[in-house]
Amino acid sequence: MEHSLITRRRLLRGALCAASGAAAVLALPKTLGAGTRVEAGSGQPPYGPARIRAGAGSGAAGRPAVGDAVVDYPSARWVPAAMSNYTSVAGHEARPVEYVVIHLTTDPFPVMVDIFQDPDRGVSAHYMVRAADGHVAQCVREADIAWHAGNWQYNNNSIGIEHEGWLEEISYSDVMYRASAQLTAGICAKYGIPVDREHILGHVEIPDSTHDDPGPNWDWDAYMRLVRLAGIPRSTTAARPQLR
Repeated sequence: MEHSLITRRRLLRGALCAASGAAAVLALPKTLGAGTRVEAGSGQPPYGPARIRAGAGSGAAGRPAVGDAVVDYPSARWVPAAMSNYTSVAGHEARPVEYVVIHLTTDPFPVMVDIFQDPDRGVSAHYMVRAADGHVAQCVREADIAWHAGNWQYNNNSIGIEHEGWLEEISYSDVMYRASAQLTAGICAKYGIPVDREHILGHVEIPDSTHDDPGPNWDWDAYMRLVRLAGIPRSTTAARPQLR
């Protein structure tokens, strides 16, 4: 995700989103809330809030601290974005979640953490997945509206997932694909999102998008197979699909 040349535009967009969205969230139709949990034996990945130890220490001045938090995805670590970089819907009915949007950071994982925690950036995503080991960080609660799509309607109706990588890479790590697929499968199961390319989108596919991610080398066929496979009980899973 490029960030240096469009910071002013994102800040303006974020301010407009916050202003226009405040009224919009009042009328959001009710859907599954953050506490929804898939029953054991359903064939879907366990999914729901979980309390975890996220690490010690406080963030820099003016930035949120990493610490204990209730996360929406049990395997995630809570690494919160600055509150000025997303829209909170606290006190309102749950927003409709209809899409998962796939992003590519085009910056190292720690740099993206710094960007999301910088209160002047006006940008965030719900999750980030690290390339080296598939580690998942949650930066915005699913109930809240992350500023990731550059389109208010899609921001309001989607979960955004950033992946550590660059557009010019020939391929991306198997462990990142698999960790992301598990996360996406859980989100789809939780909110009843169809597992297809009409509902799992790249940032480039968002209307009026100015971004190219996740780029031409993102292996959509293998990724979608992994997402579907993540919803099948282990006792019945076939051979693991191969990534190109």
